[in-house]
Amino acid sequence: QMSNSSSITHFLLLPFTDTQQLQLLTFWLFLAIYLAALLANGLIITTIAWHHHLHTPMYFFLLNLALLDLGCISTTVPKAMANSLWDTRDISYTGCAAQLFFYVFFISAEYCLLTIMSYDRYMAICKPLHYGTLLGTRACVHMAAAAWATAFLYALLHTANTFSVPLCQGNALHQFFCEIPHILKLSCSHSYLRELGLMVVSVCFAFGCFVFIVLSYVEIFRAVLRIPSEQGRHKAFSTCLPHLVVVSLFLSSGIFAQLKPPAFSSPSLDVVLSVLYSVVPPAVNPLIYSMRNREIKNAM
Repeated sequence: QMSNSSSITHFLLLPFTDTQQLQLLTFWLFLAIYLAALLANGLIITTIAWHHHLHTPMYFFLLNLALLDLGCISTTVPKAMANSLWDTRDISYTGCAAQLFFYVFFISAEYCLLTIMSYDRYMAICKPLHYGTLLGTRACVHMAAAAWATAFLYALLHTANTFSVPLCQGNALHQFFCEIPHILKLSCSHSYLRELGLMVVSVCFAFGCFVFIVLSYVEIFRAVLRIPSEQGRHKAFSTCLPHLVVVSLFLSSGIFAQLKPPAFSSPSLDVVLSVLYSVVPPAVNPLIYSMRNREIKNAM
């Protein structure tokens, strides 16, 4: 048992399995996913950057999304791979703080960006004549910068708050990376009122973005259904489909992980779920976007 957080020099992460052979199997599995994510997101970034005809708002935001996906998966997976390979559980105190900060930063920036992308689709389909003027280069850069800056402040706030709470319940985290709820479980003080305040801020932020996305899509569907030709409807809808799938994947995995009933809770299931919402989306997003997109395929 640790007396207070100042004496904690490292945390122990949850291993995926207890046997050495399965640890190595996890390492290879994670390596495959990680390389696939690096390759797919890297391809999207270079393709959009190189081809001038892809320098449009939609692809500019997609490039940002690919950068965030790379950051997100690079925050959690390499450390988990190293731990599986060397059969350790350690992560240093500062390493844990950095991991938590970057994870919250990339995830919340991605959420902001997905919200902006729904606005982009709304403008393209519902207000096509004003699209070029309202979503010019400067507007797009400002919106992306606002998403990154908001996420940076949000992550800073959460990290500072989480690590200012005294910890006295040992140093073992029941998660394969440093995540806020698992660190707070080690807390011994009743200063979770501050965390509650932050949670309220988080819920408002998450709910605000969610409502914005839903309203955008309600308008989009109404506009698409008003298009007279079957082909026109199909074309308009197919530009939104990848975004809709990515948003659904992002939200459903996150919501289920946070709100699952305690009866379903077991350490192994929690780890599988956390892999589903932290590792799978960054690897799958580029596939979702490029599979349906002829322009990106041709450019590649």
